[in-house]
Amino acid sequence: MTMTWLVPMPVLLPLFGAALTLVFRRSVQLQRIISLTVLALTVVVAGVLMYIADTSGPLTLWIGGWEEPLGISLVADRLAALMLMVSSIVTFVVLIFSIGQGVADGDEETPLTVYFPTFLVLSAGVAYAFLAGDLFNLFVGFEILLFASYVLLTLGGLGPRIRAGTTYVVVSLVSSFLFLVAIAAVYAAVGTVNLAQLAKRLPEIDSGVALVLQLLLLTVFGIKAAVFPMSAWLPDSYPTAPAPVTAVFAGLLTKVGVYAMIRTQTLLFPDSPLQDVLMWVALLTMLIGILGAVSQTGIKRILSFTLVSHIGYMLFGIALADQAGLSGAVFYVVHHITIQTALFLVTGLIDRVSGSTSLGALGGLAAISPVLAVLFFVGAMNLGGIPPLSGFIAKTGLLQAGVDLGTPLAYVLIAGALATSLLTLYVMAKVWGAAFWRSPSETTASAMAARPDIDPEAAAQREGHELEFDVELATDTSRSKALPVSMLMATAAMTAVSLAITIGAGPLFGYTDDAAHDMIMRTPYIDAVLPPGVE
Repeated sequence: MTMTWLVPMPVLLPLFGAALTLVFRRSVQLQRIISLTVLALTVVVAGVLMYIADTSGPLTLWIGGWEEPLGISLVADRLAALMLMVSSIVTFVVLIFSIGQGVADGDEETPLTVYFPTFLVLSAGVAYAFLAGDLFNLFVGFEILLFASYVLLTLGGLGPRIRAGTTYVVVSLVSSFLFLVAIAAVYAAVGTVNLAQLAKRLPEIDSGVALVLQLLLLTVFGIKAAVFPMSAWLPDSYPTAPAPVTAVFAGLLTKVGVYAMIRTQTLLFPDSPLQDVLMWVALLTMLIGILGAVSQTGIKRILSFTLVSHIGYMLFGIALADQAGLSGAVFYVVHHITIQTALFLVTGLIDRVSGSTSLGALGGLAAISPVLAVLFFVGAMNLGGIPPLSGFIAKTGLLQAGVDLGTPLAYVLIAGALATSLLTLYVMAKVWGAAFWRSPSETTASAMAARPDIDPEAAAQREGHELEFDVELATDTSRSKALPVSMLMATAAMTAVSLAITIGAGPLFGYTDDAAHDMIMRTPYIDAVLPPGVE
């Protein structure tokens, strides 16, 4: 098809933009213009790819100059195009937020020459992972986004960020090593790493070998998606980063792991013997994650634990392995990317207004900033699954798929999903009551800052990482309490996107149903990638 040249654009545009921002590293204004223009164009390209994939079928581009199927294939089917669209919108909006906040504009915590190119490289890595048509280039996409995320996570060199970054780097290196082992094992067993070829060849190998390969890949993607019991790294890593970095991490990075699980489970292991195991893992991820959120006293850590918990809903849909379950899982991924990003952006605004995100140090924000209160309330109710918001629609789709399956284990998961939803609503209500509704109180961080006899570092070690980060922020006298219009507009825009998903839930569910049908059939993807007669 003549439009195949569009397929690599979501990768090439951000990489080209990153190069330009380095060329113009002495001009912050030019870096802003280049970055916003590049990401806006990426949104447009992703929209066109989504339309073409839906109306004309998957687009495939072979690059590298080798004879097919030896080259590198980039594939934009319904699933990949949808993920590209959502991720490009998120990165564009978050960049607007970060410019308003000054993360890359005169803030001494953030090197000016690093932020914009790194952010664009992260966007390119996410897009490459979604488009990759083979395991090795999926690995390359992961490594590109992980390299960029290492830099963004440790911006400024603050103690908490370096410690959190160290944990993140170690976990990521372990998962990357396991990914390489899995790729080598797959190639040794099957003779290819191309996903379409694997889909044809894997049924022909020994079932025990196939099971080992599946377990290896699930372990790798489970670590990257923060699936229990491989999720302990996330709540300690994300909250220390700057607000826009945390927002894009929470919205996208774990979802790339979820995407990889959906892609490999449906395309390579359609008749998986591990469905029951995945259901149990989904249940534990939901419950352990939300119980962790209940026990927290800082908004960032609460949201980080709810992020882990709600990965369980997506895994529930993957484990069902039928069209309804997969459609619900994909819809839930889209919903959760937008709402989790919006809530972390709101948290960044809370931090800017009050100098803290610890519940014990907050109060009266509804009176101080009614707009902020509305933005948080909408996001919180959506995350909790209150009808008629998209969170309710997404959960209903998954629960209906579980009822349709009708097994005892499916009903256990339904009960766990309902309990998780209620506990999520409880946690969000707790945050609302403490931060927005109760009377204002003097913040713990301000009290410590006013007492020279208290060592903030020692106090932080006693009270936990969240307080440590709050103290460092609260003692930064240069921090402005004002909320720039661009920050509010970006947060409102992300919230509006989540509401647009609610309004357009019918067409979107129709799209995810078609995507799930393609995944179950497998032939649309395979036929779009492989020339006729190639096995």
